[in-house]
Amino acid sequence: MDESAHSAPKAVIIGPPGAGKSTIGTLLAERLDVDFVDIDIVVEHRAGKPIGDIFLDEGEEEFRRLERAAVADALREASGVVALGGGSVLDERTRADLAAHAVVYLQVDFADAVKRVGLNQARPLLAGNPRARLKALLEERLPIYEGLATATVNTTGYHPEEIVDEILAALGNHTAGSR
Repeated sequence: MDESAHSAPKAVIIGPPGAGKSTIGTLLAERLDVDFVDIDIVVEHRAGKPIGDIFLDEGEEEFRRLERAAVADALREASGVVALGGGSVLDERTRADLAAHAVVYLQVDFADAVKRVGLNQARPLLAGNPRARLKALLEERLPIYEGLATATVNTTGYHPEEIVDEILAALGNHTAGSR
């Protein structure tokens, strides 16, 4: 590959837990015929254990370090669709790196996020009182998501294919059916 030709991700998906980043990212990558990178899966693969175990064994700081490295690598090397973990955007270096990319913020209403997350799955940051923790996470991160987004797509009440259509229209890669 020509070293001077820098390939950037076609889209970087951000949003809170339950927004559908993995589902939508996978579908979007299929529609664009490109690879899909899920940062949470990359982190688990590199650590050799689930995210919940990383939090338990090494703590959130170590998880965020692993996550930051995975995000930096993906933004530098990936040419397809990249889905970031919900908290990836808390890192100021990640936010700076995202400025050069097409960032799609998947917006989700609190009630839908609660339904999708299920509040019984192994999500370390929702431990204790999951509803209250999710609400606090959404309130804390909302301005960050909105500030980073080059496109915002509401996922509440929409089928995944409709959401992908909306993203493609927003990215300028879709002509038929765009508004």
